[in-house]
Amino acid sequence: MTWNIVSDSSCDLRTSSFQSDRVLFHSVPLRIQVGDQEFLDNDDLVVPEMLEAMAAEKSASSSACPSPADFARAFEAGDCTVCFTISSNLSGTYNSAVMARDLVLEEHPEKRICVIDSRATAGAMVLLIRRAQALMEADEDGDFEGICAQLRVYQAALRTCFTLENFDNLIKNGRMRPLVGTLLHTLGIHVIADATPQGTIHVADKARGEAKTYRAITALMRSSKECDGAEVVISHCENLEGAMKLKQQILADLPVKQVDIISCRGLTSFYAMKKGLILGY
Repeated sequence: MTWNIVSDSSCDLRTSSFQSDRVLFHSVPLRIQVGDQEFLDNDDLVVPEMLEAMAAEKSASSSACPSPADFARAFEAGDCTVCFTISSNLSGTYNSAVMARDLVLEEHPEKRICVIDSRATAGAMVLLIRRAQALMEADEDGDFEGICAQLRVYQAALRTCFTLENFDNLIKNGRMRPLVGTLLHTLGIHVIADATPQGTIHVADKARGEAKTYRAITALMRSSKECDGAEVVISHCENLEGAMKLKQQILADLPVKQVDIISCRGLTSFYAMKKGLILGY
């Protein structure tokens, strides 16, 4: 029996970084359209080049979810597949994966495929993938349904929050007035937001300056769940220095187990923009 983990590329986990003797991993890329240029969010994407193109493009950029055929090819690689997608309230990716599951099962009814809406993105999806890998590698009985049930419970306990420093994409997409964005940037004000249990975005706070922003984030984390022994993943968009400072603040303020730092891939960079930070915990 072949275990298989599939995710869309908003998870920020590169295919090249996944290692297992028992479990396959496939990252199905989204696409980012910037003017006449299309960027495929795979391991070869150079994020700074995409960000430069977005900054130079006057019109709004957009993203496109993978097709059912893209997911179907990944599902066919395994006997038992668990798929994680970006929040269905942010993208059509979940629906595309569900359609792919139904198509594959029509032709291969012996396969087992579970699609889980992460109701998040970035680090929360990395944590789901890690938990799925650990459960699959420890499994001795082929308990597919049991593993899926455990992952759904784990997903419900995860939280996501993020902070933005660049608002150009929001302005170009008409989600923020130019004057407001300019004022926030000029004053050094960071927007702090989190994901609701339904997977929508909620603006939780604003803070001026790095130090206040990071303290506000740890306060939000503390109020949102019990963080004792929690694992944290910070995704940064061209902001390793900021991610390191935030990691130190988290370790100082909260009894977490560990904090890992990874860089944003294309889709999360599209949303977070330069210096943005996304936390899954």
